[in-house]
This record gives sequence, structure tokens and C-alpha cells, in this order.
Amino acid sequence: MERGGLVDLQPTPARILADVVQGLSATPKRLPSKYFYDARGSALFERITRQPEYYLTATELALLQARMADIAAAIGAGAHVVEYGSGSGRKTELLLGGLDAPVAYTPVEISRSALEHSVARLGALFPEIEMLPVCADFTGPFALPVPARAPARTLLFFPGSTLGNFDGPQSVALLRGMRDAAGADGRALIGLDLDKDPRRLEAAYNDAAGVTAEFTLNLLARLNREIGSDFDLGGFAHRAVYARERMRIETDLVSLRAQTVRVGGRTFAFAPGEAMAVEISQKYTRDSAAALAAQAGLALRAWWTDPQGDFALALLAPA
Repeated sequence: MERGGLVDLQPTPARILADVVQGLSATPKRLPSKYFYDARGSALFERITRQPEYYLTATELALLQARMADIAAAIGAGAHVVEYGSGSGRKTELLLGGLDAPVAYTPVEISRSALEHSVARLGALFPEIEMLPVCADFTGPFALPVPARAPARTLLFFPGSTLGNFDGPQSVALLRGMRDAAGADGRALIGLDLDKDPRRLEAAYNDAAGVTAEFTLNLLARLNREIGSDFDLGGFAHRAVYARERMRIETDLVSLRAQTVRVGGRTFAFAPGEAMAVEISQKYTRDSAAALAAQAGLALRAWWTDPQGDFALALLAPA
């Protein structure tokens, strides 16, 4: 691939439409959570991370700060840092500033506006690090840009417990793709939210200010705008509950009445109280994380947690 510039592989309206029709045709109905992140969705998510109930971001930032020296020692000098779902780049700033002379940074982000803003800010902070952004869905195929300076190794950075948004087979496939992208000597640094009191977990996904509900419903507004669907935002309500037996938060949009939605020339009927799945947020233990990594041919090389044991950073390497 050519060096430099922004690689733009963001999903087309036709791709979004096909994914939505497939999801609404399933039983139970579902929508892909990757489409949360238009410009407004990305801004709303940043607001979520600052809500008092949402401990994940502040805890992970503190953990990165506290263990950065250990992380840098484990990675070594001259890394090409590749981040999946880069968002605002607050955690990335800590990582790039703490690593030993990283040569390049490749954020892979589905929201072009978030990507451009993050790269502009980080590029100004780290002019010595080559910025090689890719606007794409990181779950699909894309080629990594080639840095001008050869890196000593590739580090895949996947913070925020985003891995938990994928079910078992999807998360294994994603980790296997990371292993292949990083190469035989590569590493992956993954943020994982840990299993805990369901009351704290449910509060984090049902903040009192209603920002998470607004974020979830914005998915429908985006689809109406970009693919011409006619979801009535007032006809659905946000709901997030912790399914203990599956060890995950399950977020739905619940139909408040009998209604129909038109999408791409098709009509989909909703019964009163019918739930449409929009996101899962898996929680982990050290043992479950190690077992998941092993299915993807990865071994757990290091495990760092905050003092309360709320969140972990897992360093993975090819087994």
C-alpha cells in the first residue's frame, strides 16, 4: 500500500442497508452496533465516558498511566502502533507518549470525523510519529499502511473493552485477525472490563442523565438519514440489563407499541414490548480471557488490573 494519506474504506449506504435488512430479518431482530458511530454518535459516546456511573474510561486511563513503564518494557522500542476503533485518542496519547520511540501510528476508525479530529490532535502532539490513518470497519478486510521507517514490531491496541461487543465466535475471529496483522513477533494490548456487581454494571449502561439512551437511539436517526428508513425514535426505548449466565450486558431497543418500519422497500413489524438487540458488552475474568485468546492462537503474556479489580489490560502474543 502507498505510504501516507488517509485510507478511506468506510461503509457505503448500500453496505449499511444490507446489514440492517439482514439484522431485521433475523429472530430476534438486531442492528449492528458498529453503526453507532457517526459524528453525533462519536460525540455522544465521549459524553458517556464522562458520566459518573461509567467507570470504564477513567479506570482504564488511570491503569495505563500507572503501568505504562511496564507496558513499554514489554513492547520494546520502535513499534508500529495499530489501534482498532480509535475514537478520540485520549488513551492513545498516553500510549504513544509512554512507549519507547514508536515509528508510526495507524488508527482504524469507522467514523471519519472522529478519525480526522484524533489524527490532527495526535499528529500535533507527536510530530516524530508517522500518522497513517485508515477509515474502515476494522472487522472487515483492510491492508495495513507501510511506515516509512521499518518498525521493530507491530502492536495492536484495542482499548475500551470493545472486544466485549462481539460474541464468542466473532471475538475469536477478531483476535485471530489481530494475530495475523501483528505477525509472529507482534503483540496485542487489549482492554477488558471485568465481571463485578451487576448493579454497578447496569448503572454504567443506564446513566441517570440519559446520555446512553440518547446514544442508542441515535443509531435509528443515522439509519433514517443515510438509508432512508423510517424508524420512529419516540417509538423505541433503551434498555440495558446484565445477563449473569452469559456474563454480559445486553442492550436492546424496545418497541413501545405495535408498529411497522420501512427499510429498503421492505416492511418490518414490531409487537409491543418486542426487543431489538443493538449491543452486547461481555465481561471477563483472567481465566475466561486467557481461554478466549487461546482459541485465536494467542497467549496471555501480561495482565494488569486497577487496585479494585474493575478493569484489565491484557498483553497477548502469538502462542
